[in-house]
This record gives sequence, C-alpha cells and structure tokens, in this order.
Amino acid sequence: MRFSDIGDQLRAFRMESGLRAEEIAARLGVSRAALYRYEKGEVIKLDTVKRLAELLKISPLTLLGVGIEYYSRPSGFFERLRQMEEVSDQIMQVDGAVCYLTTGDPFDAALTEALAEATESAGVERAQLRAIVDQVLGVQAARKRSYAQHRPAVICLLAAGRVAALLQTGIAPGLAVSDRVRLQCRQAAAAEVARIAEAMESEPIGLQFGLLTAIEPAGGFMLLRGRERASVAVSPFRPDGSPFASTGVVSLTSAEEAVSVHQRVAESLWREALKGPPAAARLRAMLAAAEQG
Repeated sequence: MRFSDIGDQLRAFRMESGLRAEEIAARLGVSRAALYRYEKGEVIKLDTVKRLAELLKISPLTLLGVGIEYYSRPSGFFERLRQMEEVSDQIMQVDGAVCYLTTGDPFDAALTEALAEATESAGVERAQLRAIVDQVLGVQAARKRSYAQHRPAVICLLAAGRVAALLQTGIAPGLAVSDRVRLQCRQAAAAEVARIAEAMESEPIGLQFGLLTAIEPAGGFMLLRGRERASVAVSPFRPDGSPFASTGVVSLTSAEEAVSVHQRVAESLWREALKGPPAAARLRAMLAAAEQG
C-alpha cells in the first residue's frame, strides 16, 4: 500500500463522513494544510492512521486498503470511483440505462437544473444540501475530465428495461421538480439514448455498448482494470440519483475471487447482449414508442 493510495482513500472517506476538512483536522490536532498533504500522499504515521480511522468510523485496515471498502453516501463513492478511473485502462459497466462518463452536455445540464430546483425547495437545510450538490457535481465533472484526457476503454452493458424507464420518467426520477424541469429531464434522456444508438452504429474505438433485452442482471456493478490491480464496485447509486440519499451501501474490493466472479458474469451477459446496428435499431424503436406515448 502506497501513501498516495492511503491519501486517496482518506479523501473519499472524509467526503463519505460528511465532515469538513477543518473539522477533522481540528479533532486530529493538525492543520487543515497537513490533512490535505496526507490526502496528496505525504508520509503518514500509523498512529495517525488509527486516529483518522476512528474519526471516520472505519477500521484502520480499511484506510490502509486491506479488505472491502464500504460507502453509504454517493459523494464518497463517486470520489473513490474518480480516483480508480484515473488509473484504469478498461472500465466495464453492467446494468443501468446510460454510461455516465460518455453522456453529453444535455444530460449534465438537466441534472444540474433538477438538483438546483430540488435543493431550493428544501427549506432550512438548503445551504447544507446545496454544498452536497456542489460537491457531487464537482466530482462528476472531474470524472468526465479524467475520461476525456485518459480515454480508458469502456464497455457498457445497458438493460432495456432501465432504458425504457429512463425514457418515460427522464433523468433524475427521484427528484421532485416542476413540470418544466421534468420535461427537460425527459428530453435529455431521449437525447442520450439517441447518442448511444449512434455510438452502437458507428462503434468508435475504445467504446462498446451492448443492450440486454431477454435477460437483465439482478444488480449493477463496475469492473475497473489498471496495470497494477483490478477492482469491482457494486453500487446502488445512480449518477442521476439524489446525492442526499443514504439508501444503500456500496462495496468495493480488489479481491481476486470477487473480480473473477463478476468478470464471468459480465462476459456471459455480453455474449447474450444485442450489439451494433441491431441494438441501435432496438433503441430507436424504444425512442419512437416513448415519443408516441
């Protein structure tokens, strides 16, 4: 375990905790600058690791990268995902209706609008929720910048049922928004599905989509492979879900057996999936049906 790895996990778990950097630094008895240096990979003593783990309510072994990482908040998980995507050569997503890393500007614009409107109606907690929204949107934007610079190979298996639901409700379905914003969310969903259909037809280098129609996975996961390790993340959190919710638990591990089992499942599903022009035709038919409905 390198100090840079400890720093990455420290940052993710700090965001997961909901505590500000200055709060943790004060309880630890160090400056905020010192905490940021730890997060950037500066040498950290084992005693400090233990104290940090206690503050973050995790085990010291977890902070040292031993065993499974668990996240119950989208902010911590998406930050950890960003870190892992930066060092991945291949990313495979199984399940879902879109591949967030490849979504277009209308998707982000509608999501930002929906989150802003939902936050404004939150009442006394508005400022706190706005800070969470800004944090999550910042992490998501950083994920896209990293993808644009690094360009790992992406393989995405979408579930037809999830795509149909997306077209019906639009993105951010769990947020209470006005009819105007809901329409924007549906339009953004339709634009994204059309973009995926185009990618299926053109099959750009480094990006592959498959569409599961006859069978859909019971739960979604991501496989991330880099030069030094492979990891699997099993997550209930959608990229367009509410960043305030703690309604599920993410598990993330590099255990060889876990990676191997998920890889076999992914390969089996990929063989069953529609690909290329036939998959694009199915998506276009779903788009047409949604427009008529």
